[in-house]
Amino acid sequence: MNILVTGARGMVGTALVANLKNIKENKNRTRPNLYIEEIYEYDLDSTPEQLDEYCRKTDFVFNLAGVNRPENPEDFMKGNFGFASDLLNTLKKYNNKATIMLSSSIQATLSGRFGNSEYGKSKKAGEELFFSYAEETGAKVAVYRFPNLMGHSRPKYNSAVSTFCWAVANDEEFTVNDRSTELELLYIDDLIDGMFDLLEGKELHCGFDGVETVLGDNGRYCCVPVTHKVTLGEIVDLLLQFKAQPETLMMPKMPEGSFAKKLYSLYLTYLPAEKFKYALKMNCDDRGSFTELVHTADCGQVSINISRPGITKGQHWHNSKWELFIVVAGHGLIQERNIHTGETVEFEVSGDKIEAIYMIPGWTHNIINLSETENLVTVMTCNEIFNPERPDTFFEPV
Repeated sequence: MNILVTGARGMVGTALVANLKNIKENKNRTRPNLYIEEIYEYDLDSTPEQLDEYCRKTDFVFNLAGVNRPENPEDFMKGNFGFASDLLNTLKKYNNKATIMLSSSIQATLSGRFGNSEYGKSKKAGEELFFSYAEETGAKVAVYRFPNLMGHSRPKYNSAVSTFCWAVANDEEFTVNDRSTELELLYIDDLIDGMFDLLEGKELHCGFDGVETVLGDNGRYCCVPVTHKVTLGEIVDLLLQFKAQPETLMMPKMPEGSFAKKLYSLYLTYLPAEKFKYALKMNCDDRGSFTELVHTADCGQVSINISRPGITKGQHWHNSKWELFIVVAGHGLIQERNIHTGETVEFEVSGDKIEAIYMIPGWTHNIINLSETENLVTVMTCNEIFNPERPDTFFEPV
């Protein structure tokens, strides 16, 4: 399959082309039904001759080209309708009935606050052009009315989320006019998955009731169903938590598929290079060091413990707190004793065979570095963040 992507250097185009190449080069093997031979990238600096060649050879078209911030309102129609006409006419020139996807906008509903949108009018005109083309030629047309898109794009342009991510990551000032303003956001990875579904003929159809999407097999439009409705206040509050993480170590809750998980990934793409790393507090003494790595809101913390040769650490027990000791380098011995029954267990551990050992509540425990020359390095996870006011840690030798 040969694929033409117009607007290939825009936010969506850049991501789509990169992921199409992953399939073409067999780096992404999650779509075994897709076979891509060539990817034609068309953008502002491309020539009419290239468009002519691509339209002759292509089997599928992603039409992402468009104008959203012109100097003159009339340029909306020229950029969003005019180019679409050129594209379709060139396909007709070669009687090429390749499937074609159109990137439209929720503003094309011309409903509510979009009623007088020149951008929406141009997108609506483009939609009707494509539907007419489908009736005339019999080619398959897939029109998507996207809500606000959420991906790495130029700040201070057309995405409030990108602007806030950039500002928070780069310590720039920003203003939130109304924290209660709600946005419906489509994350770029979800959009790309929707485009792959379309390539496989598994796209979802929908209609519109006002500006609301209504799923249905007979819908005139296509859609990506995974969107997130969040307020500007919620977005900014999350971003400020992300920014504080290197100091607090606290990683906010980010369940699979959640808006927070996607926003955190996007936020990181705006970090300047000097913020790619941050220092951690190493608690050092003559026995070695102990460093907390990450705190979580509901799953405790992760730390790294380094014991010098011959050193014993621990010698304490907990009522409810439990830990996992995972030796990743060195050679050591973990000992545990039930403080009520006196039962004992011990485990010889080594970075050559990585294992996880539970420190059970009610069992006093230690970890001994058996080496005379090498440090013992242990990853330690605990079900709660250490609270000095309720340490639940009581000294007692094993």
